[in-house]
Amino acid sequence: QVQLVESGGGLVHAGGSLRLSCAASGRTFSDHAMGWFRQAPGKEREFVAAITRTGVITRYADSVKGRFSISRDNAKNTVYLQMDSLKPEDTAVYYCAGTRVIATTAPNYDYWGQGTQVTVSS
Repeated sequence: QVQLVESGGGLVHAGGSLRLSCAASGRTFSDHAMGWFRQAPGKEREFVAAITRTGVITRYADSVKGRFSISRDNAKNTVYLQMDSLKPEDTAVYYCAGTRVIATTAPNYDYWGQGTQVTVSS
């Protein structure tokens, strides 16, 4: 079973940048597609980005296209979410998740991190 540990969350000003990291334990990281989701207070969890096992194909929510970039380093068992041009509406708890096949909906994911808070001030 894959264990996911997230880091990199914090407080930034609007227009700033932040990079989230998600480190996976085990030797099967490269067998999983990975995704990032976020959930703001009082709102549903929403899809942010996903990447296939090899990193060749990526998917993004319309709200973050052009601003966020997902990547992975299988040698380091780590997936990243580079967030640029951050907006206050990006404020949320961000979750890293793993799935056998790339997907854009939460029920398809089998493994989840604990979440890391991202706060963007205006």
